[in-house]
Amino acid sequence: MVRRGRPAGPRTIGLVCAVAAAGALLSGCGSDTASPQKSAAPSRAVPATAASPSGSLNADQAQRKALVPKAKVDYGQALKAAIAAVPASEAIAAELKGTPASPYWDTVVATTDGAAYAVRVDAVSGKAEQPRPQSDDPEDKQELAARLDKATVTAQQAAQTATEKTKGTVTTIELGNADHGNNNDTVAWTVGVVTTDDWNETTYEIDATNRKVLWMNIDQD
Repeated sequence: MVRRGRPAGPRTIGLVCAVAAAGALLSGCGSDTASPQKSAAPSRAVPATAASPSGSLNADQAQRKALVPKAKVDYGQALKAAIAAVPASEAIAAELKGTPASPYWDTVVATTDGAAYAVRVDAVSGKAEQPRPQSDDPEDKQELAARLDKATVTAQQAAQTATEKTKGTVTTIELGNADHGNNNDTVAWTVGVVTTDDWNETTYEIDATNRKVLWMNIDQD
C-alpha cells in the first residue's frame, strides 16, 4: 500500500504580525513566520514482484532459482521417457522436484482404461525409473478414463499455450477437472511456468478441449 505524507498545517502567525501595519514591523515579524511546509513526497510503492527493494528473493523464489537451472531435461522429455516406460500410455502429470544436487521429475502416465502409473525421471540424465502402479479403485480408473477420453489437447499443446503468454520454464503440468469456468465437467490442464527474471511462478488453467485459458495466477510469495 502506498503511504502518502500528510501536508504540514500552516503555522499560526503571531498576533503582533496580524495587527502590524508598518513595513518595518512586518519585516520584523517575518523572522517569526516560516513559509508553509511542502507536502511530504509519497513513499514509492514496492513493485508487486516477490523480490524485496534490496533485490533479495523470498524462500520460494530462492528455491526455484536454485532448482530450475539444474534440470537439464524438460517436462516434455520427462513425459516422453515416462510414456516409453509404460507402453500405450498417455501423459497425465509432471512436476519438477528434488534438490539442486538431485533434481527429478515426478510424472504420471495412464492407459486408456484409467490405470495410472507414477514414473520418476532423472532431470539430468532423463532416465526413467521403474513405473509404480497407482490406485486400483474401479471408480478412480473409470473417472480417469473418462477424463482422458474428453481431453483433446495434449500436455505439449497446453504448455505451449501457457508459455506463449508467459515466457519461462514449465515446472508443473497436470490433467484434471477444471476448478474455474462455467462448466464443472470441463477437463483442464494446470500448467505452472517459472520466469527466470524474477523467479515467480505463473499458473494457468487451460481447457483441455479448446486450449482456452480459464484462469491464471502469479505466485509472488
